Amino acid sequence: MKTTVTWTGQMAFSGITPSGHEIKMDAAEEVGGQNHGARPTELLLHAVAGCTGIDIISILRKMRLNPVAFHMEVEGTRAEDHPRRFTHIHIHYALEGELPEDKVIRAIRLSKEKYCSVAHSLNAEITASYSINGVAGKENI
Repeated sequence: MKTTVTWTGQMAFSGITPSGHEIKMDAAEEVGGQNHGARPTELLLHAVAGCTGIDIISILRKMRLNPVAFHMEVEGTRAEDHPRRFTHIHIHYALEGELPEDKVIRAIRLSKEKYCSVAHSLNAEITASYSINGVAGKENI
């Protein structure tokens, strides 16, 4: 995979992904940006959520299970000192539908432990929790 990201002035950058989608990035105004795009760190949290979300939907479908709704709440904790990397990322998976808890746990574990290439590319502890139809799961993953 290869991509090009181009400086567009001030602290802003724009790139076209290999799949043809434009991504704009910029810094906050307090550090010289103009807020014309997402922060790269924001995109990183979205990337890990998107990666694991795609895994989970794929795994559940292979189990012949179809969530009626699904969203993730992602919280990242960063180190105080530079390079201020993410040290911990927690993902809460909120699923709705006729979904057996053991199957949801299995799908989350498979994504976390085996399939999510974005998560495995990071040097951060990644933890997870879940709820099904608004009811908190019995364990953290």
